[in-house]
Amino acid sequence: MTAAQHTPSIVESAQPQDAETAGRRWIWGSEEDTQRFAQQLADHPALRNAYVTLHGDLGAGKTTLVRHWLRALGVQGRIKSPTYAVVEPHEAPDLAIWHFDFYRFDDPREWEDAGFRDIFASPGLKLAEWPEKAAALTPAADIAIHIEAIDETQRQVTLLAGTPVGRAVIQALKA
Repeated sequence: MTAAQHTPSIVESAQPQDAETAGRRWIWGSEEDTQRFAQQLADHPALRNAYVTLHGDLGAGKTTLVRHWLRALGVQGRIKSPTYAVVEPHEAPDLAIWHFDFYRFDDPREWEDAGFRDIFASPGLKLAEWPEKAAALTPAADIAIHIEAIDETQRQVTLLAGTPVGRAVIQALKA
């Protein structure tokens, strides 16, 4: 599947969405809540071939969520942030995963040179922090996860669906 095939058509993306499946909001009171949420994401089969963006300020908990999610998927060994490498590949049982951090991404030529087009065209889970830095090059996200720090431990988390796959996943998640 190419990135273009993964991206819904303009007509489809313009269809109205009902509030229940278009997006949902949670409050996480602790890191344990983050871990439980990551397990729900890992348990959803549609997310084994999806593009999920993570939004939030520095320190909001984007990488923490990704680490819990990858552990729940069965990733072994050290899980490091891809801040300097831009992308870190991971392997879970029968699943390829790429964790992007576009914070330092500023040259569109790097997209081609690094083979990102091929990654997005291949099956697997793609997770991207700071996706707005590469928005012109990536497909539409199936789900956008927005994390906002309320205080030291609490987070307000909003999930927005960008595709039918995203809407189905959001609808299936528990409160």
